[in-house]
Amino acid sequence: MSHHIVRPAGDLAYQTPIEFAGRSSGFTRAAAVDEAGGSVQMGFGLCLLEAGGTIDTHLHSFEESFYVLEGEVIVDTNEGSFRLQRGDYGVVPVGGPHAWRNLSDEPARWAEMQAPMPRERFGNDTYFPSPIVTREPIGIDARDPRTLSFGHIADSNMDPKKQTQDMLAVSASMRTALLVYSGITVKMMVDTDLGAQLSTMFMVQYEPNGLAGAHDHPLEEAYLILEGEVEASFDGQPYRLVPGDIAWAGVGCVHSFTNVGNGIVRWLETQAPAPPPRHSYRFSRDWVYLSDQLED
Repeated sequence: MSHHIVRPAGDLAYQTPIEFAGRSSGFTRAAAVDEAGGSVQMGFGLCLLEAGGTIDTHLHSFEESFYVLEGEVIVDTNEGSFRLQRGDYGVVPVGGPHAWRNLSDEPARWAEMQAPMPRERFGNDTYFPSPIVTREPIGIDARDPRTLSFGHIADSNMDPKKQTQDMLAVSASMRTALLVYSGITVKMMVDTDLGAQLSTMFMVQYEPNGLAGAHDHPLEEAYLILEGEVEASFDGQPYRLVPGDIAWAGVGCVHSFTNVGNGIVRWLETQAPAPPPRHSYRFSRDWVYLSDQLED
């Protein structure tokens, strides 16, 4: 039984979500992971807001996190108005009113993670309160306490050689830390430190020959390929993923990744629910090893 989805970039179709019809202008979304696709824990897709476009004030009964792919967009919340650019990310808590507007001359596009999964039979769990009072937007600054629900990641942040204090220009903390192993670099973006409770979002980078062996999780994962090409396997089926492709692995889906190219592979990854303190990975090789030991 298959517990995965692979959506090539060319197959993604943008359309205005039904709940935002008449409550937005210039807004479309390409759904890649949703209830119809078999998910029970998350929604994941790409949002597009045209120049001059707006999304009315709304809130959800799910947690929403996002990562800006291109352009510039403003998100208005009760805490303030924030100008987001490529590489900025953030989280809106359950029940948090927010609105979007694009005051630039170019479209803005961002990846959107929703947890738990929006339910179509409940209007996709979206509600429309009174409009938020907009303010003069401020940019994202990791040192500014007003932007504690947001962050920024640049390509250099994934380079272990560029993690010194003078290069980071922010106080040293786990917020700036990298996890490096087996040719893989991981940097956490959205987690409990940023205010998320139900999901995570992080950046993954594979060096040439970097690999992660076959494994599965007690949670769902989605992946948006940003750079390079990676050979992946889901439920025993091989795929070659390229920039713009989106994949999803459900609970119990055994999957693996290998960078067979000469350059790096980089993708945005999300998880829902948030991983448990232990046993969030189940590597097939360990249980094959146990089986062999028991036979001996």
